Amino acid sequence: MSRKLELVVFDLDYTLWPFWVDTHVDPPFLKTSDGRIVDQTGRSIRLYNDVPQVLEELHKQGILMAAASRTGEVKGANQLLQLFSLDHYFSQKEIYPGCKVNHFQRIQQRNGIPYQNMMFFDDERQNITDVRPLGVTCVLVQNGMSLKILKEALEKFPQ
Repeated sequence: MSRKLELVVFDLDYTLWPFWVDTHVDPPFLKTSDGRIVDQTGRSIRLYNDVPQVLEELHKQGILMAAASRTGEVKGANQLLQLFSLDHYFSQKEIYPGCKVNHFQRIQQRNGIPYQNMMFFDDERQNITDVRPLGVTCVLVQNGMSLKILKEALEKFPQ
């Protein structure tokens, strides 16, 4: 059976943005008149620089995307995806505490895409260790998601 990349799943904290949404920032969040995203203390919040281009590149290639996060700050994480205008990229969001395997089982049940046709980016080695046995191609992200990491992962994806 040939493998074709159909779905890419992203963790959020320390993968798309450089903080834990339930620990390092203070929801609720808002967009200021000058377009910055800030938490309730007025602290500016940003994505890793390449994240918008990474998501746009996958979108252009027709690859579905989902978000999977174990954060307890579900509302804040969803709010940030919306404020950063990333919401429309994700066909599915599994954002709640628990094992990432549960997130992937729900993603798979909903869209029917085989695990071997999925790729997963996460900064936590334990999540990679949990998900890899499902057959998902897993990529450990150490300093935030970047175009370089995406390009290398796409080149290595088994065809």
